[in-house]
Amino acid sequence: MCCSSIKLLMAQESVSNSEEPDPPKRYTELKVALIEIDSVYYLDLSREKLKEIPIEVFQLKNLRQLDLSKNKIKNIPAQIKQLTDLEILDVSKNKLKTLPSELGTLSKLKRINLNRNLIEHLPEEMSGLEQLTRLDLWDNELEGFPDSFKKLKNLRHLELRGILFTDEQQAQIMELLPEAEIYFSPSCKCKE
Repeated sequence: MCCSSIKLLMAQESVSNSEEPDPPKRYTELKVALIEIDSVYYLDLSREKLKEIPIEVFQLKNLRQLDLSKNKIKNIPAQIKQLTDLEILDVSKNKLKTLPSELGTLSKLKRINLNRNLIEHLPEEMSGLEQLTRLDLWDNELEGFPDSFKKLKNLRHLELRGILFTDEQQAQIMELLPEAEIYFSPSCKCKE
């Protein structure tokens, strides 16, 4: 075998060893997920017309990604704190008005999508989400932004379009999170 063949073989081995692991299997039926309970890392219950989160979801202790988007869910129960390995939560396009303080105990959360809900306030406890890198809140009814969110040092993307913040509120949020890329709609004078 000549040198170029050996180099090519080594390069191929290097590529095959550096590949990303396969993404986790996406479960779309809760009853199947409950049969394979220890193997469930990704549960997708989007577009199921759910009015509440099925209590059985909280039995999935290894869950890392939970998609409940495009439903009619009005509240997230305190049992959310049982999903201690959760890294990605998508509850966009629901009917949420409030969030539980227990959301702040999910220390491994990296991404939360809360777009297109009716959320007026964010719980102070969410400032404990030290791993959070992305928070999507566009098109909600937020009246302000907690000062405690300055603790979110890893937050790099904050989506706030569709929320009517004044210039002063926008400046305050940018000051709280100087490392984050923040997206606003044009400010309004409507709350003065």
